[in-house]
Amino acid sequence: MPTLRHHLVDLHARRIYPAEVVVEGTRIASVTELPADAETAHGFLMPGFVDAHVHVESSMLPPQEFARVAVRHGTVATVSDPHEIANVLGEAGVAYMLDEASRACMPIALGVPSCVPATQFETSGATLDAAAVARLLDDPRLGYLAEMMNWPGVLGGDSEVMAKIAAATRAGKPVDGHAPGLRGDDAGRYIAAGITTDHECVTLDEARDKAHRGMNILIREGSAARNLEALWPIVREYPERAMFSTDDAHPGDFLRGHINRSAARCIAHGLDLFDVLRAACVHPVQHYHLPTGLLRANDRADFLIVDDLIDFRVRETWIGGRVVAREGHSLVAHGKAPTPNNFRPAQWSASDFVVRSASTHGADRIRAIEALDGQLITGEVIATLTPREGVIEPDVESDTLLLAVCNRYAAAPPALAFIRGFGLKAGALATSVAHDSHQVIAVGTTRDAIAAAVNAVFAARGALAVSDGSAIDLLPLPIAGLMSDRPAEEVAAIDERLTAAAHALGSQLRAPFMTLSFMALLVIPALKLSDRGLFDARAFRFTSTAVGS
Repeated sequence: MPTLRHHLVDLHARRIYPAEVVVEGTRIASVTELPADAETAHGFLMPGFVDAHVHVESSMLPPQEFARVAVRHGTVATVSDPHEIANVLGEAGVAYMLDEASRACMPIALGVPSCVPATQFETSGATLDAAAVARLLDDPRLGYLAEMMNWPGVLGGDSEVMAKIAAATRAGKPVDGHAPGLRGDDAGRYIAAGITTDHECVTLDEARDKAHRGMNILIREGSAARNLEALWPIVREYPERAMFSTDDAHPGDFLRGHINRSAARCIAHGLDLFDVLRAACVHPVQHYHLPTGLLRANDRADFLIVDDLIDFRVRETWIGGRVVAREGHSLVAHGKAPTPNNFRPAQWSASDFVVRSASTHGADRIRAIEALDGQLITGEVIATLTPREGVIEPDVESDTLLLAVCNRYAAAPPALAFIRGFGLKAGALATSVAHDSHQVIAVGTTRDAIAAAVNAVFAARGALAVSDGSAIDLLPLPIAGLMSDRPAEEVAAIDERLTAAAHALGSQLRAPFMTLSFMALLVIPALKLSDRGLFDARAFRFTSTAVGS
């Protein structure tokens, strides 16, 4: 029966005091406040961190391995949307995540994906209609309806969308939101439909507007989207509506830190300790009805011992009465995961990636995507390109590169567009992680390089690949083309090697593969590319590459 004597961070009473905590089995038997001058061990006892919204698949690690890494950083639970694998494998993908999560060393609270496919303008590997969603919501292991990205469907009263929300309401389960840029009366209507959270705010004004209307704001700080610097005042202004999220974290970033880093940065901004830690530790547990303990008598014994309350350096992570991490090292072994997948065989050539000129004289004016470092949103730019023998080729000089989305589920020609912001001077990048339908997406300086990179991804049945024009380097992703079955440290090393190779080819993006993966995310403005064509997320319709069309 372990007995711990430390200063305890009581997030309910908003006090710090010396205490004796007795752990019996998986639970806390007692919490006793000690005299102010009582002798205690170094460090502070506090509840563990909770990621209020993350796609485990985006770490490129399956649930067991994700958890093995997360506990090093003091994470004791996550709220995880299996949307990515559901778009590849449907209900079988959700079942896979439930099975793998059941063997993880920490609770991974899974939800029911609400948008599979994410939109009607793309091809996914599966469909979850309202009947399937209702059936999944009956499973007690699935605790909420995951992010409702189809906000136009909510505002328009789409019958399928509303049926999914109604099923969650009947089941007594919360509904997560996803409504980038939605403000004013439209945001109010979206919230009134039963949506309780949003993790897509990128400006403080947007977050304030939604919080004022009753929405919980998840402050996101991931690998591709980093919004904490813009949104941290929400913790001060709406302390009971704030939580923290990573949404998508690549393995290298994930190995370096998790929600603990967001908490430390908020403390550095001068925010109140208890407001920060309630957002990081308490609010997700309460909102999602998680089984996670909050350091009270009779709670499950989930807590941390940290060196200080500034950087939150974790000395020990306890989950269910067991120490699972100590001094930055996980005490949990890597477990081998099964590798289900959905990938057709295909071979591509440079001739598949031809963009014909629409001009009968001189140059073509092209509508191009503008990639923005550290953001999921994109811009729109107009490029002028001179065709060669009737073909519009990528132009390295103006950083106007070719973007392609290749269907991995069914035979179809690739969708093609142009993009600025990647900065490649040679070669190509390709990946089967392409939100949300996870087709194969590639960007490159030549059609030959794109074909080589895409072929490498198809041959591996899922991968990240770099083609430098003469050789290929890749990270295989055999689990649904999204996740590796290798240890996290190995995955991170290969991922960082590929990132370094992309930088050597000229890209200045901090996370080029993560940024590339979001160039097919149609629900985030302004321009994106699906397997069916260039898409304007502002108007929610397809548009033409050729300006004037």
